[in-house]
Amino acid sequence: MPFHLYVRLSAFYLIYFANLGVLLPYWGPYLAALGFGPARIGELIAIPQATKLIAPTLWGWLADRTGRRMRVIRWACLASALSFAGVFAVGGSYFGLALVTLLFSFFWNAALPQFEAVTLTHLGEQTHRYSRVRLWGSVGFVSAAVGLGFATRVWGIGIVPAMLLGLFVALWLNSLLVTERPIMLTARQSLPLGRVLRQPAVIAFFVVCFLNQAAHGPYYGFFSLYLETLGYSRQFIGLMWGLGVAVEVGMFMVLPRWLPHFGPRRLMLAALALAALRWLLIGHFADHLPVLLFAQSLHAFSFGVFHAVSIHLIHQFFPGSLQGRGQALYSSLGFGVGNALGSLAAGYLWVGLGPAAMFDLAGVLGVLGWLVAWRGLRV
Repeated sequence: MPFHLYVRLSAFYLIYFANLGVLLPYWGPYLAALGFGPARIGELIAIPQATKLIAPTLWGWLADRTGRRMRVIRWACLASALSFAGVFAVGGSYFGLALVTLLFSFFWNAALPQFEAVTLTHLGEQTHRYSRVRLWGSVGFVSAAVGLGFATRVWGIGIVPAMLLGLFVALWLNSLLVTERPIMLTARQSLPLGRVLRQPAVIAFFVVCFLNQAAHGPYYGFFSLYLETLGYSRQFIGLMWGLGVAVEVGMFMVLPRWLPHFGPRRLMLAALALAALRWLLIGHFADHLPVLLFAQSLHAFSFGVFHAVSIHLIHQFFPGSLQGRGQALYSSLGFGVGNALGSLAAGYLWVGLGPAAMFDLAGVLGVLGWLVAWRGLRV
């Protein structure tokens, strides 16, 4: 891959996940500062996940049908920036924020699955090197999460919307620099999508994705608020988010060697087992700093290994022009349905049973995911 293309692809991940590095740790505290309670926050956080039920599949179908994947990505990035600007007009209105969130996330959620397909198309036969490009997303996330933790100490939590809008605009500008590459059809391209989706390993894979991402719902939606209740500062909380993603970067560096050696099934099983352990440790021992540090280091497996293996399997399951719809289904069923239900349930569990119950549910979902992968993911 030419170096200039590597830089442009990596920059897209860097900016996209820097946006996520602001949204995940600080959107919940920002909503809390506006006066919303845990249940309302859970509902608002669930909206971007809920739009993944429809948006990635719709945009994936459009990209696969037209073959102009980068054009779809550029329009999606521009529309997400314009939609998010509405947050400054609605102020602290719950329904106004819900509408803005619905609009910007519908477009924003369309971009990443299609860009994953673009990256894999550019990589060609070297898809095991995907993690070397994707790791810059982790760099962007940790830089934003840690940096904004200190910035909010100076300027307050109110700077979060302005930071997000700036990153949305930067993402659109970067998308203009990435070139299109024609999709190379394979002999398996003649397979209809329905036949691929009926394969037992594919069904098991998507069930596992749903369970793992539902387990992440309490973490993405309430980890920052939970640590605040334990007396940790926002600066420290930003560092904890940063630690999780920093070890993820290290994992992405070694995965090109681990994946051919261990194979996707064994790596997936390890990721799910350690994810279940992580949620139980956070739920019951987060007030003990050494345990919290260890639990956050397991993000390298619960997300890093899981995601890289998932991308590898999607590329294997969905060849040629099915790639966009495969990525879209991964986003919709995992990050969409899974995260939405996980975040929503977490908010209500916090109110009804307390924050530990959220992470107990996450641990149970992780164990169920391991069992499904062990029985059904024979790849």
